Amino acid sequence: MNTPHVVVVMGVAGTGKTTIGPLLAGRLGVPYAEGDDFHPPANIAKMSAGTPLDDADRLPWLDAIGAWAHGRSGLGGVVSSSALKRAYRDRLRAAAPGAVFLHLTGDRELIEGRMRERRGHFMPTALLDSQYAALQPLQGDEAGVSVDVAGSPEDITERAVAALRRLDSNDFRK
Repeated sequence: MNTPHVVVVMGVAGTGKTTIGPLLAGRLGVPYAEGDDFHPPANIAKMSAGTPLDDADRLPWLDAIGAWAHGRSGLGGVVSSSALKRAYRDRLRAAAPGAVFLHLTGDRELIEGRMRERRGHFMPTALLDSQYAALQPLQGDEAGVSVDVAGSPEDITERAVAALRRLDSNDFRK
């Protein structure tokens, strides 16, 4: 990646978006924004109660992330967002056309185990099935890469940086 791009770190809950995002931002020399911080309080309350968000709940959240990404256009940045559905990624790209997606993927058992170990997060493991049900992986016409989350955060970040650097500059204009 020769010019600073906005990278959206996506994936189901528990894949490490909040861990890998800041590490990636540090490696790229750009700021990081935590996607969970863009949720309105009603969304956090709903998820904390074990109720999945619906599309209407996600729209203001996606718009807030999109506005941040738009503001970082040409400057670079990393932001986390589950961005599980193609429509959500399209909405983010509408706000920030140069956004690139880093899809963190992994074995469900590994991800569930990591979710059980984390403390103080509002997303219960009970919602993991709904996350997988909603997930639409990156498609061939979407600028982005997928990286497996097995290994240490440093290993995952190294693979992410390498994968993003391999992207042809034309991929960023799709």
